[in-house]
Amino acid sequence: MRDRLNVSLPVEMIVRINELATQKRLTRSAIVEAAVASFLSPDGADRMEAAFTRRLDRLTRQVQRLERNSGLATEALALFVRFWLTVTPPLPPEAQASAQVKGRERYEGFIEALGRRLNQGRTLLDEIPRDMLDTEPSKEVSKQTTD
Repeated sequence: MRDRLNVSLPVEMIVRINELATQKRLTRSAIVEAAVASFLSPDGADRMEAAFTRRLDRLTRQVQRLERNSGLATEALALFVRFWLTVTPPLPPEAQASAQVKGRERYEGFIEALGRRLNQGRTLLDEIPRDMLDTEPSKEVSKQTTD
């Protein structure tokens, strides 16, 4: 059974309903009925909330990975700088010029090696878990030999 309902809508909305009805080859009543049914459906809100929740969860995991990676990079850099400052003695003034030339050569080599690694898709973050797995058995062996 159907009952008639008169509704007043803005002219712009009626134009859009007419255009959609023409494109989809549906009646205006069918379009309005589907829109109202979607609005009244409790599942629609639940589906939207679930979709937002999934997106937020995915974004949260991505931010956590970025935070972990930046923390790792910061710690690695800080450890390197501390080690380098600890083991590198200051140079006498007469050796400064030759050290700067050698430093530029070594830096260029470093940049080339870095470029090769990045082009191959290799990163330190990929290697750390592998390196940790490789060193764990040797720790166990050394513990057993000392006992």
